[in-house]
Amino acid sequence: MHLAVSARTDTGRLRKGNEDNLYADANEYRGLFIVADGMGGHAAGEVASQMAVDLIARELGSLNDLAAEEAATRLSDTLRMANRQVFQRTVREVEKTGMGSTASALLLSDTRFLIGHVGDSRIYLVRDGNMIQLTRDHSLVQEQVDAGLITAEQARHHPQSNVITCCIGMSSDIEPDVIPGETRVGDVFLLASDGLTGMVEDRRLQQLLQSKAAPERIVSAMISDANNNGGIDNITAIVVKVVTADTRFVTGDVTPIPQSRAHG
Repeated sequence: MHLAVSARTDTGRLRKGNEDNLYADANEYRGLFIVADGMGGHAAGEVASQMAVDLIARELGSLNDLAAEEAATRLSDTLRMANRQVFQRTVREVEKTGMGSTASALLLSDTRFLIGHVGDSRIYLVRDGNMIQLTRDHSLVQEQVDAGLITAEQARHHPQSNVITCCIGMSSDIEPDVIPGETRVGDVFLLASDGLTGMVEDRRLQQLLQSKAAPERIVSAMISDANNNGGIDNITAIVVKVVTADTRFVTGDVTPIPQSRAHG
């Protein structure tokens, strides 16, 4: 398996701190990529997203066989474990009341992918000229779109677009979405917090992801676009290209990614 990867988070133009966290790592069997967008005052959001990323990375670090029957169950159980730990901390510490985090995790091998998802951070796939949003937002406006009350375009500009209905730490238990699929050479994946997807339209994201540029340049362009469009939130993006062994980029990594390059 060969992956070309770039991962970066940016505070944006208006926020004083960054409550997003990310993780990117790969070995010869699989890649593991995580985006988490925290929420809560007094830096609690940063704590929640870091807790989620650390636990998910630790628990799934040894999950190499994505075809195994227990792989999906293990992924779901890991997200539920992260939820319990964050929720229990909100109960124990008054200043952490209300903190939580989205969590979108992508496990990727040369033949398949497995996604675990809670919240409204998104994972997209570009394949054969088409871009698909693999995750479904756990949000109030998405429920209204599903019910036919508003359109997807209206949802983008809805005043309650940031109200999520499920996240890590929101309640004592959650039911994460687990999404399996097949991987092909040429696939391009994007993991992003809503600081990117809320500021940059899908057609522009697709244009960048379909380019032949290195992932590092794509990520930089995405973050620049989000900031140029207002940068009202923290911005996080991970771009993963499934490539052949002889692929070379001037910048960026072709995996396996050394452990020292993991982000968290």
